[in-house]
Amino acid sequence: MIYLYMAILLFYVLLLFLARREEGGNPFTKMAAYLVRSRERMLRGTSGKRRSWKKDLFRRRLETKLKTLHPAVSVTAQVREYYLSGYRTVLMVVFAGVLICLAAWGSAHGNALLVDGNLIRRNGYGGGDLPIELAAQMEGEEEEIFRYVVEEQKYTPEEAEALYREASQALPEIIRGQNESLEDVRSDLDLVTQMEGYPFAVSWESSSYALVNTDGTVDNAELEEGVVVMLTAHFQYERQVWDCQLYVQVNPVVYTHRELLRRRIEELLHIQEERTESEEAMILPDSVESTQITWREVVQDSSGYLLVLAVFAAGFLYWGSGRDLDRQLEQRRRELLLDYPEIVNKLVLYMGAGMTIRNAFVKMGADYKRQQKERRRYVYEEILIACNELQSGKSESEVYDHFGRRCQAPAYMKLSTLLAQNIRKGSNDLLATLRREADNAFTERRNMAKKLGEEAGTKLLLPMMMMLCIVMVIIMIPAYFSFTAG
Repeated sequence: MIYLYMAILLFYVLLLFLARREEGGNPFTKMAAYLVRSRERMLRGTSGKRRSWKKDLFRRRLETKLKTLHPAVSVTAQVREYYLSGYRTVLMVVFAGVLICLAAWGSAHGNALLVDGNLIRRNGYGGGDLPIELAAQMEGEEEEIFRYVVEEQKYTPEEAEALYREASQALPEIIRGQNESLEDVRSDLDLVTQMEGYPFAVSWESSSYALVNTDGTVDNAELEEGVVVMLTAHFQYERQVWDCQLYVQVNPVVYTHRELLRRRIEELLHIQEERTESEEAMILPDSVESTQITWREVVQDSSGYLLVLAVFAAGFLYWGSGRDLDRQLEQRRRELLLDYPEIVNKLVLYMGAGMTIRNAFVKMGADYKRQQKERRRYVYEEILIACNELQSGKSESEVYDHFGRRCQAPAYMKLSTLLAQNIRKGSNDLLATLRREADNAFTERRNMAKKLGEEAGTKLLLPMMMMLCIVMVIIMIPAYFSFTAG
């Protein structure tokens, strides 16, 4: 995986070198600007060729959405900024993900225990055991995985050996439990794991768990004759282990060739462990039954998953930028519908005061600019564009048609049609029609507000249910403990 990470970083270095002359405040902006410019150059190069209709459709839809949200800004500039922001986000997320992957890879490979192919350095006295995962490759065989624990270095065990002799002599009397002796066991044994006065940890193995389990329980209900069971007591002190065993007659198991090799390797590992227990390192066996063994440490490297996660996160953020456009368009549509009654009412007010339609639009635009609201209103931005078109010399009917089409809402298209027809044909009842339209608009706004309130109530249903569950838990837990205590 390290080669993949280095290749990605090399790609970033090359991209930064190519984008060194681009404008931008940081390297990611420069690289994104270079990619956007390369994309535009490629599109210009394929302008005369047949392009994918899906790409053309996506670009036209993107231009329409951006133009709707920001009509006063150039569509070309908005599209470029859209792709620039998306590319910059993807580059930053992937770069951060690669750095995290490199850190994870270094953490996984930086503490390798296997040295020179067959040397494992053990911890000093009191340093604890070293768990390690090894892979053994033998000629003509598949690779085998071994999970092994390299014990810490220890000193000469004379005193521990003397204590073990005392403990092994006292052990039979301790474990017999209610039985007369170990030669006549009829009830459960007391297989202790600690012996008072001795520093050993005792673990048990049984040759027949169906008769005597490691916790000392004896199951002799269906036993017809006496059976000798081998109990193995493992005494452990620091790094020293002693085994006491009793043998039973057991039919041998037929092992496959591969299983025999594995058992033999495990035996060799234990032999090497015992031979080198006082040394700083343990040498792994290099062959078994004239077959060469190649050892490799199995490193748990999860950095590749982090890279996949980073790539998915970058793709998700890039996809989310497109979804954000749709969310903004929906917010714009709702805001236009909420502001519609206000616009119609102002038109009625100004025209009732003797203003023309043109002067009413100019008045609304001037009031909006003078107020300097912190958050812009989409409909007043469209009115400002209409005022600019009127000042540039366009006909009023054309300006009102453009106003309705830019708003992209049926109500505004209806209003623009009424205004344009009044300019073209003239009408004496325009003011009365606008008053009726204002009444209908306020009715629609009340219905819309009611609908939005119902949607908000539905969204609050889940948090309310969660709060109810929390309250029930707060009430029931003290009641339960008081009931159990009583």
